[in-house]
Amino acid sequence: MADGGRGAEVIDRQETTADPAAPDQAAFARRPRLANAVVDHLTHAVVTEIYPAGTALPTESALCDIYKVSRTVIREVSTTLAEKGLVNSQQGRGTIVLDQSHWNMLDPTVLSALFQRRDGVEFLDNMIEIRTLLECAMAAKAADKINDVEISELGRLLGRLEGMMDDPVAYAAGDIEFHNFIMSVSGDRLGRAIVTGLQGQALANRGYSGHPTITDIAETHRAHVAIVSAIARHDAPAASTEMGAHIASAWKHRRQAP
Repeated sequence: MADGGRGAEVIDRQETTADPAAPDQAAFARRPRLANAVVDHLTHAVVTEIYPAGTALPTESALCDIYKVSRTVIREVSTTLAEKGLVNSQQGRGTIVLDQSHWNMLDPTVLSALFQRRDGVEFLDNMIEIRTLLECAMAAKAADKINDVEISELGRLLGRLEGMMDDPVAYAAGDIEFHNFIMSVSGDRLGRAIVTGLQGQALANRGYSGHPTITDIAETHRAHVAIVSAIARHDAPAASTEMGAHIASAWKHRRQAP
C-alpha cells in the first residue's frame, strides 16, 4: 500500500522498548481484549502527535516488546489503524503515520483523542458548531411533527429537570435525555446519530462538561422552558432560534470556566 506521492520525511525509529508512547503494563494486563487496548493507545499516540505525520511507528518487533503481545496482535492493530486512516504500511519504509486529511475524524477512538490534544478546545468549538446546525434543524422538525402525547412527555421531562435544579450532576444527565427526546421526535435519525456520537466522546472531556453552577443551571432551565414552549405551539422558527441560543450560551459559560 505504498504512498509514493507523500513527501514527508520518514523518521526511522530503532527497535527499543524505551518508547515515548510506552503504556502502563499493569493497565494493559486488566484489558480483556489486547488488540483493542493497543489500538486505543496507539491511536492516542498518533492523534496527539507523539508520532507526528510522516514518521514511522516502531517496528513490529519493537511494538511486541512495548505492549508484551504477539506479532498476530500487532498485525491486527496495524490493520485497524490503517482502516481509521491513521497509518499506511509502505514496503521498505515501515508503518508510516498519515496526516490529518486521511483520518476518520468521526471514529470514536480518533474523536476521543482529538478532544484530548493541546488544541482540543478548537475541536470542541467545531463540534458545537455542528451540534448547533443539526439540533436547530431537528428542533424545528420536532415542532412541525410533535403530537399531543409527545408534548405531554416533553412536559414531563421538563418537570423532571426542574426537580433536579439543585443537583448539577443529575441535571446534566436529565439534559441529555431532554435533548435526545427532541431529536427523536424530529425523526432525523442520521442527525441524531451524528450529534450523539460526537457528544458521547466530548462528554468524557472536562473541557466540554465544565463545572456548571446553580446559576448556570437556572439559566439553562429557562432556555429549556423556551424551547418546550416553541415546540409545543408548533413554532418551528422559534424552536430553532431558542435551541441555537441555548447551545451557544451554555457553551460560552462552559468554555470560559477555569
